[in-house]
Amino acid sequence: MSAVVENELKEDNHHGPAAGIGRWLFTTNHKDIGSMYLWFSFAMFLVGGCMALTIRAELFQPGLQMMEPGFFNQMTTMHGLIMVFGAVMPAFVGLANWLIPMMIGAPDMALPRMNNWSFWILPFAFTMLLSTLFMEGGAPNFGWTFYAPLSTTYAPPSVTFFIFGVHMMGVSSIMGAINVIATILNMRAPGMSYMKMPLFVWTWLITAFLLIAVMPVLAGVVTMMLMDIHFGTSFFNAAGGGDPVLFQHVFWFFGHPEVYIMILPAFGVVSQIIPTFSRKKLFGYHSMVWATSSIALLSFLVWAHHMFTVGIPLMGELFFMYATMLIAVPTGVKVFNWVATMFKGSITFETPMLFSIAFVILFSIGGFSGLMLAIAPSDFQYHDTYFVVAHFHYVLVPGAIFGIFAAVYYWLPKWCGNMYSETLGKAHFWLSFVGMNLAFFPMHFLGLAGMPRRIPDYALQFADFNWISSIGAFMFGFTQLLFLYIVIHTIRSGKKATAAVWESAEGLEWTIPSPAPYHTFTTPPEVK
Repeated sequence: MSAVVENELKEDNHHGPAAGIGRWLFTTNHKDIGSMYLWFSFAMFLVGGCMALTIRAELFQPGLQMMEPGFFNQMTTMHGLIMVFGAVMPAFVGLANWLIPMMIGAPDMALPRMNNWSFWILPFAFTMLLSTLFMEGGAPNFGWTFYAPLSTTYAPPSVTFFIFGVHMMGVSSIMGAINVIATILNMRAPGMSYMKMPLFVWTWLITAFLLIAVMPVLAGVVTMMLMDIHFGTSFFNAAGGGDPVLFQHVFWFFGHPEVYIMILPAFGVVSQIIPTFSRKKLFGYHSMVWATSSIALLSFLVWAHHMFTVGIPLMGELFFMYATMLIAVPTGVKVFNWVATMFKGSITFETPMLFSIAFVILFSIGGFSGLMLAIAPSDFQYHDTYFVVAHFHYVLVPGAIFGIFAAVYYWLPKWCGNMYSETLGKAHFWLSFVGMNLAFFPMHFLGLAGMPRRIPDYALQFADFNWISSIGAFMFGFTQLLFLYIVIHTIRSGKKATAAVWESAEGLEWTIPSPAPYHTFTTPPEVK
């Protein structure tokens, strides 16, 4: 072996020149990069959570007691953007980095240097986004959907930095998606056909195609905003021959598949966990794959259900109403299969299983309220009320975030070799479960009673439900500090995990033993 390769292999163990900060800056090891994604996403989760608690503190009682309406609007905007692009998406990319190579028997991701770059773009993108809070005119204040002309004609100067930050996030997401597709298509172990892949791998493969399809659409719409603000175009300016509603069409063509980008990997996680703790194989594997594919395909055909109130033609309303209802069919197949897997299984209720069962139940509640919003005449009543806020938080908190929690508890013993405290894990689950439902269930009633969202003050009739909601939000928020403690304690001083960790119908949850990791810029040791 050449001297250069030997030197690189020496650097690959974490005691040479690549040790310390250099290890993390220049690593091409999928496990290191997965860990960085997960820690970054948790940091963003805490930042976005603090913004949510700021919002709920203001709404604790009627009247303006803590902040000006402008700052309240900045908080709602930044909370949404940071949770979607900074917390949920990077967490699932981190899980993909850790798990996909090991699940398909690959030594690493297919494009490891690009993998490193796609992560390191993110801290700079979000630093730029958060820095807008300290700029003249304040942070973006037009809501996380940044509708024009509010985000173009009436925007603060910081909107330009926001646009550049969104571009950087998009570049990171596209590179991550290309990496996932290249890895799964080219690096599966011999004998692993597509229909033998774990469902987490399948859901991420489909998610990666969704990302590549829709992130350029987001890039397009923010570029059109940039042109309207700085270069005299009138894409969204009616006075210059443009159309503000065009913005909504382009944004939601990105925005609706984006919702599924945030939930499909969680479907994969739950499809791995429920069979393990039911001691049964997953019911209806093939139907799960086809249902996931159907959901992804249909997600491109329903964008205008966010726009029923803009005056689209009646036939358009009918098409988008029926297409939206149709997505409930493959989603129902998935829920049926999860329940059928648990049926007559030898179920035990460890922490990952508790989060997964809560996922199935609460995500279904979010799905039912989504069906209500799909009915066009009803949507005229619900639109832009707290009912919509309740709906998407029931999809994203018990959906995406509970899915991430379940994954961390399930695979953490495999990642660090130590077992977490089951007692603390269950305490985290129950406090999160109660806090989350207290925070978001009352919002359904607020919305049905007509309380509009994105407002810092409200009529006295809404006071009681808002009071309960704020208490639940603080309970949920502070509980996540317990989660942080559990993870750090497990990594540093948890009890050694057993070789099997979880018993399941198929022995171990890994499909194929993971090869010893090596950095892909080195030549792997020759097989003798």
